[in-house]
Amino acid sequence: MQVDNKVETSSFEENIWRGLTLTNSAAQQIHRLVEEDSSMLGLRLTVKQSGCAGFGYVIGKATQFEDNDLVYEHDGARLYVSLQTMPFIDGTELDYVQEGLNHLFKFNNPKAQHTCGCGESFGL
Repeated sequence: MQVDNKVETSSFEENIWRGLTLTNSAAQQIHRLVEEDSSMLGLRLTVKQSGCAGFGYVIGKATQFEDNDLVYEHDGARLYVSLQTMPFIDGTELDYVQEGLNHLFKFNNPKAQHTCGCGESFGL
């Protein structure tokens, strides 16, 4: 019997992503931020290793399109995400909520198996 030792490879570009969604509230907040800063195209979402649960979300200004970006849009509001970030956040819904006196972006990430007590980080 012959054993076939082929190893399949794939690239980020070949993956079929479920994508990200923006709530109406998140889209409205992105519009407000872009109106305040004409250099912005939208928001950029990345993930970095941090916190007690392993990974943290990082939101920043998107001022240009990068070659490896995927762009998710809702009512003209744009969220830029690199292909390298997608394995951590694919399927995530971005919301903008009020919690007490604070207004903040909230991530509903189906890949997050646990979060830290302060809500700043997540683990897969």
